[in-house]
Amino acid sequence: MGELAQADHVIALSLHVDYWDYIGWADSFAQAGFTERQKAYARAAQSRMIYTPQMIVGGVERVEGNAPDEVVRSIGRHMAVVPQVTLTVVREGGQVVIRALADPPLGRAVTVELVRYAPVETVTIGRGENAGRVMTYHNVVTQWRKLADWPGTAPFEMRAEAAGDAPVVVIVQEAGPAAILAAARVE
Repeated sequence: MGELAQADHVIALSLHVDYWDYIGWADSFAQAGFTERQKAYARAAQSRMIYTPQMIVGGVERVEGNAPDEVVRSIGRHMAVVPQVTLTVVREGGQVVIRALADPPLGRAVTVELVRYAPVETVTIGRGENAGRVMTYHNVVTQWRKLADWPGTAPFEMRAEAAGDAPVVVIVQEAGPAAILAAARVE
């Protein structure tokens, strides 16, 4: 994750889940909503299993466990696809201006979501199986919120609150959650 977070051509986001909190140490970055998101990806893939670690590439490919070669291959497959949606995000003070255009127009509605994250967080683990270890996490998501539904026919434009200096990612994603059609980051 640390290497992916440094790559300019990848938007790597770390969503900490809360289902391991019972083993003795509660992850301070975990959110129940992130656990629910992981479960929704499993349901969309018609699977009953969720894994840690797990990466979802492009909103559709699940890579379970520590499989960096598989992650790189999956990213390559997604980068080879010509995007149907062009997305730009510009910071203006405490807001971001979001513009999207689908060419050709989409045949289904999609969601526009705003994500905030902390680029690096270091934590000393107090209890549990990793007690005493110092962990450095990368691109730790602190907020994920749906901004709008977009039919994908006419051009999309909106302003969204994004106070503070934490980076912002905007994602255009099919319902499910399913395929990510576009993503853009602004520092």
